[in-house]
Amino acid sequence: MRGEQKSFGVPKEVRPREYRVGLTPAAVDALVKAGHQVFVERDAGSGAGFHDEAYRAVGGQIVYNAKEAYKRADVVAKVARPTADEYNHFRTGQTLLSFLQLAVASPDLLQAFEQWQLTTIAYEMIQDERGALPVLLPTSEVAGRMAPIVAGQLLESIGGGRGILLSGIPGVPAAAVVILGAGILGMNAARAFYGIGAMVTVLDKNLQTLQRIDECSGGRISTMIANPYNIAKAVAFADVLIGAAAMPGERAPLLVTREMVKSMRPRAVILDFAIDSGGCVATSRPTNHANPSYIEEDIVHYCVPNVPALVARTASYALSNAVLPYLLLIGEQGVEGARQSCAELNRGVNTHNGQLVHPTLAAVIGREAAL
Repeated sequence: MRGEQKSFGVPKEVRPREYRVGLTPAAVDALVKAGHQVFVERDAGSGAGFHDEAYRAVGGQIVYNAKEAYKRADVVAKVARPTADEYNHFRTGQTLLSFLQLAVASPDLLQAFEQWQLTTIAYEMIQDERGALPVLLPTSEVAGRMAPIVAGQLLESIGGGRGILLSGIPGVPAAAVVILGAGILGMNAARAFYGIGAMVTVLDKNLQTLQRIDECSGGRISTMIANPYNIAKAVAFADVLIGAAAMPGERAPLLVTREMVKSMRPRAVILDFAIDSGGCVATSRPTNHANPSYIEEDIVHYCVPNVPALVARTASYALSNAVLPYLLLIGEQGVEGARQSCAELNRGVNTHNGQLVHPTLAAVIGREAAL
């Protein structure tokens, strides 16, 4: 109902090396001032530099375990999708917002949502009428701008890379960087690599998008239409290959075959940033920040699904800034009212009271969507 006080829960993230937090103290302050309760698990924000005292100072209530953060909340705001250890913390009829990627998640996660009759909203699927993804956008910006930092380290000789400086120096050419996908992540990666002097080529199937890249860079970023022939050609000369092709709610398209990987220069680097939705390179498999890379076909692979956790404070602010308007709307109008009044939020609803309702997601996983 409109104006009814809501309780929000912020559990501590439990996936390996996930330092981000679902809400910053600034976001908690806004929710409390709107008349709501916010329960924050002890040390939930410590990995991002937000200590319990900061949450208490704005009216957040610190609870001492994840179970309490979940059980006392009408609405839970997380970063990563819940693990199996968290399922029993759910409360029947609860609303959960998070990056979910259900198209590639273990089936038991959806089963848990159904069992507990949860309404779940996937951040990566909140989409406006123009097709923009307002919550995924800042996370993609962070990942894209981190790409040269990660790639530069992996190219170092000491780490088994090609021993190439991304920018080159006078008399020695810069590294060749190939980016598959010109969405927000791909665009930010292209700008960041170009900014430090790398030779950048971007492939995308949308010609208008490539024209914008050409205009914005003054023709200094090369562009190619993404088709199998061009992808194979570009991959073969890449010192760094960035996988940034993904569709909301779907598995990432498999664009790079094992044969293409074999054609790459020895100890070149692949950063498959689409790994959170399955990856777009045949030789990719998920890694984590504890063991972020591996070598296959003599190519260095980096397939960490939560790259923004490397800069957890910035990334947490970015996520909270994007999510807060939707949480305030839910607080004011309730989940049902918010869904009816905000079409872009409604597009992110995966399950409603435990029923799978998103038609695209249902088709991807071979299920029927409830009406």
